[in-house]
Amino acid sequence: MFIADHREKHLVDDALFLVDSAPWLQAALDRHGLDFQSEKYGDRNSVERVFRELKHRTNQFSNCFSHAEPDTVEKWLQAFAFAWNQLI
Repeated sequence: MFIADHREKHLVDDALFLVDSAPWLQAALDRHGLDFQSEKYGDRNSVERVFRELKHRTNQFSNCFSHAEPDTVEKWLQAFAFAWNQLI
């Protein structure tokens, strides 16, 4: 379902998916006619590190605002985005 949903929302038909040796993932990509390359190290590990860091930071953010009202969180995010964009 994840891959089918991705194909509907994103242009992934020409993408090359880097995967580990998980046979279920390779079978799913093959079933949808998507190209993949099995890779244990290299670029796949770099991508996984980025996602691990993103997941960690999202978790930290969630912990900081776990008891806040959604409106408060939204205002904070807008202020943060404004301040961040001023640095660029």
